[in-house]
Amino acid sequence: MNKIFWFRIMGIASFLAMIAVFSVIAMLLWNALMPEIFGLHALGYWQAVGLLVLARILLGGLGLGHWGALGRHGGFHHGNALREKWLNMSDEERKEFLHSNWKRRKFSHFHDFFDEQPGESKKDVPNGEGGKNEHS
Repeated sequence: MNKIFWFRIMGIASFLAMIAVFSVIAMLLWNALMPEIFGLHALGYWQAVGLLVLARILLGGLGLGHWGALGRHGGFHHGNALREKWLNMSDEERKEFLHSNWKRRKFSHFHDFFDEQPGESKKDVPNGEGGKNEHS
């Protein structure tokens, strides 16, 4: 048998061992805390395995391609064009970049809210932008 076969066998065995260890830890923690705090029933080993699988599906997705999509090709890491552009900008260029992108956003009305001076309110203007209409 070649090395790749044994490497795969060891990988599968390691994966199953990790599942077994995490399941035992989850079962022990559940049984130590949940029955006493919330009055829930104690878990068996296979229930703990099922709980971990359910938590993974609900909270982490199935994980297929997750790290490939985010870890290697996305994010703000070395080799990212946006990161390189950002690092080569001056502070003034960064402020202008953020300001211009903020204006183009779909919810640009938030920009008007945050730029208001104290005492001003667009809601106070009758039938104005943001004011109440008589037919509402």
